[in-house]
Amino acid sequence: MTKSATIPSQFAEWCGSLRYNQIPENVLAALPLRLLDTTGLILTGMHTTGGKIALDFVQTHQGIAQSTVCNYAKRLPASSAALVHGIAAHCRDYDDTFLDSLVHPGSIVIPTALAIAEKEGVSSEDFALSVIVGYEIAARLGSVAGLRFHARNLHPTGIIGPIAAAVTAANLLNLKEEQIIWAMGLAASMSGGLRAFAVDGGWSKWLHVGWAAHGGIVAAEMASRGFRGPEYILEGNHDLYSAFLHGETINPKEINKALGSSWKGNKALFKYYPCAYVIQPFLNAFLFIKKKHGLNEKKIKQIKCTLAPWAASIVCEPRSQKLTPETDLSATGSLPYQIAVSAFEENIGLSAIGPQMRERREILEFASRVTHCIDPTLQGDLDGEICVRTFKGDQYAKRITENGIEREKVEQKFLNNVTPIIGKERAINGLSELLNSDKIDWRWALKQFSNLS
Repeated sequence: MTKSATIPSQFAEWCGSLRYNQIPENVLAALPLRLLDTTGLILTGMHTTGGKIALDFVQTHQGIAQSTVCNYAKRLPASSAALVHGIAAHCRDYDDTFLDSLVHPGSIVIPTALAIAEKEGVSSEDFALSVIVGYEIAARLGSVAGLRFHARNLHPTGIIGPIAAAVTAANLLNLKEEQIIWAMGLAASMSGGLRAFAVDGGWSKWLHVGWAAHGGIVAAEMASRGFRGPEYILEGNHDLYSAFLHGETINPKEINKALGSSWKGNKALFKYYPCAYVIQPFLNAFLFIKKKHGLNEKKIKQIKCTLAPWAASIVCEPRSQKLTPETDLSATGSLPYQIAVSAFEENIGLSAIGPQMRERREILEFASRVTHCIDPTLQGDLDGEICVRTFKGDQYAKRITENGIEREKVEQKFLNNVTPIIGKERAINGLSELLNSDKIDWRWALKQFSNLS
């Protein structure tokens, strides 16, 4: 046990003592779906311009052969593989999310774990443990800040991500408790990320995620060599929260409360549509109303969405930009546009944010029928309502709710994402191989990355 009782020391002690047989069944049950989802996102992300640029960048640097990189015949340093895969997994904004903080854990933790697992040749159980640990760190560090990073125009994933990646990597590198503390301390100084991308659709948002995975590995590997990091990064007068939240109070005791018995990492929610997570429940509710009442775009006069102020600022404002999204990224963050697409399309996949869909006049016209109303009584929880009015005067309202993990939707999302890349037969076989296995083997993901044209 470490001598001090700081939050990093408590995390380090927990990591050192955690065993696979201590993980609850429901947490383990979600792991194959998380690996499936992120692997599919990496595969499709590597075929975007952003993914290709990231790969080109790391190719020019080369380095020692440690970890597989999707779409590349040679292995590269683990930190380079994590950088590329983190960018690719997040660049369609289709990755899992902690709703209370808006941190995206999978695109950081799983690329980090895959890279180090291959480098070290770890067991499937150790890989699973590292992913669980990474998710848990990301959940707990994000939850105490809530939406306050976001409110200050900071990207929460870029702030929390490096530390989560550092602990993920440190766990697989079998670092001592003191070294885990150092790794967390070093990674905290890599935290950052402006939400400037929200103005013009710049790609820095994607880089934040890849950089977090990359930085976490660098921090863990430096710590393994004896490079000391500061311990007081989550409490005190010079910690992460004091720096980024400028004196706003948080309760540090809440970070590690019930650590090992309450599994907050399992609260990461899957995305079933390529959009900001706060949009997804509105899409679910609208599609429900549309199907139940036999509606189509020609019958609907107006749709009003009621949502919290923080959510409206992300997906509804400024309205002029949300009605005519000019990039893939801006399309993922527009509630009226996404509702409009779902009015015309039965299946909402990556084509929903592409240029062909964004240029359809009838969709842009319909988006103008989607209005919003801010309810100041709604705070951080996912809450709100959608109300659909028809030209005949009928009105259908539904409160939005979160449906939790829907296994079939995750599976179908994977198939939709990867079939154009690896073919239908290989996609189906890959899905079956992972979900019917009794272990979560990191080699499965590397197999999907291989032999691509």
